[in-house]
Formats: sequence, structure tokens, C-alpha cells
Amino acid sequence: MARNLVVSVLAMAAFAGVAVAAVPENLTAALGDQKRPPADSSRDVARKPAELLALAEVKPGQKVADFMMGGGYFTRILSPAVGPSGKVYAYQSAEFIKFRAAYGAEQSSVVADYKNVTPLTAPLSAVGLPDGLDLVLTVQNYHDMHLKPFPADTADGVNRQVFKALRPGGLYVIVDHAAAAGSPLTVADTQHRIDEAIVKKEVEAAGFKLVAADDKLLGNPADDHSKGVFDPSIRGKTDQFVLKFRKPK
Repeated sequence: MARNLVVSVLAMAAFAGVAVAAVPENLTAALGDQKRPPADSSRDVARKPAELLALAEVKPGQKVADFMMGGGYFTRILSPAVGPSGKVYAYQSAEFIKFRAAYGAEQSSVVADYKNVTPLTAPLSAVGLPDGLDLVLTVQNYHDMHLKPFPADTADGVNRQVFKALRPGGLYVIVDHAAAAGSPLTVADTQHRIDEAIVKKEVEAAGFKLVAADDKLLGNPADDHSKGVFDPSIRGKTDQFVLKFRKPK
């Protein structure tokens, strides 16, 4: 049943004119994992995790990090996708847990369900990612590093830490809510969006090479970028970009 749902999601994306990457068996199986909450599975059509993780080249046996994991939606997919020989580091920043205790509880719940998941809760200034990672994935959270409570160089510092943690050839994949082109960083606070060009500039400054930029997979041309992402008229339907960076070998 779950496998059929995954196939249906991919078919709908293709029908809508979205370029669908080939989805390996490990990802199809991960989406059908019985430990995934129905509330997560119900969001698959909108979030397209199979196509996204195919783009991120997720394979069995890898060491990956779900950076600023939120409720654990992607952690719960990554765990079975990398399998028992792989490892997932589920990062929830100390600052976010202090702001909202539920973030810590959600992290603990995910860790209890998956043996190959290790929690990380250090502050953004010293994340504590292990070396030799194959992938660092962060979804809808990059802009948060530009919120007012954080120092202005927070994103730059995190990008350098991610660069160090990844193996040569490792990937840094970023998904976020698109702001209007040329928008200042202040929209991170007012709209929880960020200009794609800013992300590219900051990440490349840390030494990464941009290898793919996809504005269609999670794009929505009907989103005019004028509303905050929590506005009821656009929530869950924002225009999002996907950026894939590689650490040079």
C-alpha cells in the first residue's frame, strides 16, 4: 500500500510537468517504512521527499546529517534509507530547544524509534558534526540562521563547519522558502524566506561548488513572495528552491 502511494506521488509529479529523478529502491522502501507517522506520510505529495533525496544521492551505508531537523520528517526517511550500516545525525540546535521545548521532545521521540540515529543538540556556534559525512541536508531552515537573535555571521560559521564535516565530494543540500529576488536579509524575520542568490553566495564563500539548482521540484509560480510562510493562504504551498552544493575532492 505504502509503495503504491510512492508510485502515485511520482506519477502525479510527472503529470504536472515536474522533472522526476529516478528514485532508487532504498528511498521507495524508506517512504513505506511502517514507523513513519501518518501525519508525515500525508505530506509526501507536497514535500516530494523521494525526488529530493534522489537528488541528494542518498545511499545505503552513508553517514548523513539532518540539520535543524524540526519534527523529524526527513530524519525518519533518512534512517531506513541509509539502512543499518548507515548513520543519521539528527541536529536540533540548543537555541531552538531553549526557545521551544517541544523541539527537544520531538528529537527524543525520533531517536527512540531508530537505532541508527544519533541526536546532536549543541549551539549553532559549535554544532559538533562528525567528520566524514556524505551529506548534510537542511530543509526550510537555512533562513533561520539570519533571524535577529543570532549573530550576523551565524550562517557563515555554520557553512564552514559543514564544509569541514563533509568528506571530499560530500554534498550540502539546502531547501528553503524563496523570497523575491533582491530581498534583504530582514525578510528572514518578517516572512521566514530568503533570497536564493544570498544562499548561493554564502555557501560558495565557504568553499562549496554549486552543482544543481532546482526551482521547479518544490516551486509554486502562484506564490508571489509577498506573504509570510505561515500566512494561511500560502502555508504549505510556498515557492521553494533546492540548491545542491559539493565539497571539492
